[in-house]
Amino acid sequence: MVQIVKAKRHQTQAVDVRGIQIGGGAPVVVQSMTNTDTADVDKTFDQVKDLFLSGSEIVRITVNNEDAAKGAIALRERLIQNNLDVPLAGCFHYNGHTLLNDFPELCEALDKYRINPGNVGFGKKKDAQYEIMIQKAVEYNKAVRIGVNWGSLDMVLSTKLMDENAERDIPWESDAVMREALVQSALISAEKAQEIGLRKDQIILSAKVSRVQDLIAVYRALAERSDYALHLGLTEAGMSSKGIVATALGEGILLNDGIGDTIRASLTPEPGGDRTLEVRVCKEILQALGLRSFMPEVAACPGCGRTTSTFFQELAQDIQRYLDVNMLTWRKEYPGVEELKVAVMGCIVNGPGESKHADIGISLPGTGESPVAPVFIDGKKAHTLRGDNIAQEFQDLVESYIHRRYGS
Repeated sequence: MVQIVKAKRHQTQAVDVRGIQIGGGAPVVVQSMTNTDTADVDKTFDQVKDLFLSGSEIVRITVNNEDAAKGAIALRERLIQNNLDVPLAGCFHYNGHTLLNDFPELCEALDKYRINPGNVGFGKKKDAQYEIMIQKAVEYNKAVRIGVNWGSLDMVLSTKLMDENAERDIPWESDAVMREALVQSALISAEKAQEIGLRKDQIILSAKVSRVQDLIAVYRALAERSDYALHLGLTEAGMSSKGIVATALGEGILLNDGIGDTIRASLTPEPGGDRTLEVRVCKEILQALGLRSFMPEVAACPGCGRTTSTFFQELAQDIQRYLDVNMLTWRKEYPGVEELKVAVMGCIVNGPGESKHADIGISLPGTGESPVAPVFIDGKKAHTLRGDNIAQEFQDLVESYIHRRYGS
């Protein structure tokens, strides 16, 4: 018997972020980030709303100056006015201690503070400024993501590890030292936060790099050495297919190993592009691995010389669009509908077999085949469609199946 061996989930501390549980065995949480100037409340509100409604369970915003701090406060008020209970994470660099100290309303408006130990400050100021930020999280009972990044590593720690490496009989490669520095920086910073008074169940760690294999190595090390909740992300993943593939590989391998409590796809959007793409990518990674179900799945063959017509492609696209449009309503009316599996196949070679594996599937005629389309429901042939109205008839069958199977 061929079995799928699922990795045991890495056990981590549960962290509450405005009612969303991260870690502790909870479903992996989808996060995203805005790319608007937070001082522009209108644009930031619109983007936060879009990201949230597309499925982002936590949205991060930049808080880099006083105007952005005021914008974040106004953003929370706007969200409340519009009945949008969105968990907000504030991303701080260099001056977070000042902003949190000067704007008490900001401390309240945000649900999680993202702190990068590599750019909190330098020299003696660093520890004092880090302590102020952690103290604010303690005072306001907020979660903190301690997010180290190899583009802004703690130079004191990096230098120390490089010096130690030079003394080894067989020195490590420089990249290995960098990876070790990332892991140690995250763990040391977390320990310092606890010494200041932050509880372990308020701490999330991340260690972001831009190469897939480095990401996997670093997070496996973090999982081996601690039980802090872990946020996965490939920093500067890139644009278009490159960023999507790299993110899916890096995060997917770790998730399949049972590592990771929350994820983000750090995609570079095309000019004027859809920011919600990063949310869809995260959801599809989790659904492909069977970790969560967000939308019904439409399986469709890629096409070949037997399918010179585009009809099956158009039908697959129409069915996917039809499911997308109706899901907001169906989630309330038909609990469990997100687990539906639909197959739209283009010819007789794999069509009937694949359709039988789906909850409902159709095998369309390929080039030169008899112009009939058998429909399979729950693994059995149930209908045969003919004529010019196959697409609408199949859509009607899908809707009827959903009502019958998932309706109360």
